[in-house]
This record gives sequence, C-alpha cells and structure tokens, in this order.
Amino acid sequence: MQYSIGQFSKLCGLSIDTLRYYEKQGLIFSSRDRNNRRVYTDKDINWVKFILRLKKTGMSIKKMQEYAKLRYQGDETIPQRLVLLFEQLDLLHQEQDQLNEDIKFIEHKIKIYLGLAK
Repeated sequence: MQYSIGQFSKLCGLSIDTLRYYEKQGLIFSSRDRNNRRVYTDKDINWVKFILRLKKTGMSIKKMQEYAKLRYQGDETIPQRLVLLFEQLDLLHQEQDQLNEDIKFIEHKIKIYLGLAK
C-alpha cells in the first residue's frame, strides 16, 4: 500500500516537517508518484520505527546516516551494518555499567543515612 506524506505522518506519529528533515538528512528516502509527490509504503513505516529506535539508543545522526546509506545499498552491506550495531551495543553496555555503578553509589548512601537515622 502507498501513503501520502500526510497519511504516513499520522501512521508514524511524526510531523511532516520531521519526515522532510529525516529525508534531507538521508535517513529516509521517499518514492515519488506521477505528480512528483512523496509516497511511502509499509516497508517505510518499519524503517522509520527502526530509525526511531536507533535514536532512542543514542546513536548519532552521523551513524544513522551511514546505516541508512548502507541499507539502501542492499543486503551485501549487512556486514558493515552489523559493525555499526555492535559498536552501538558496546556503547549501551558501557552506559549500563555506569548506570549500575551510579545505582550502587546511591543505594550505599541511602544505607548510610538510614543507619544514622536509627
């Protein structure tokens, strides 16, 4: 099925301006109809959801642009895309480790205060 930019905007939960921005940034690529209007498909919906998920992981625009470029080049770029995903996973694990250390620090401080309050 094909969607106009307005329909696609509603399906994705993104404004038309955001979709145009993502297109200018090379994150998404729309097709054009006979009247040169943007058209999108169900595959584009899944791609936008994926891009939004990468954004949530903290992946930089530059890395997302690189990933998008590779994706649109085809399946022969899967090894390069895997490298980008593994790099992001490593960053997330580092952030998780730091967060766990911060949690331990706060929990320790709470125990100290609770001990003083007795």
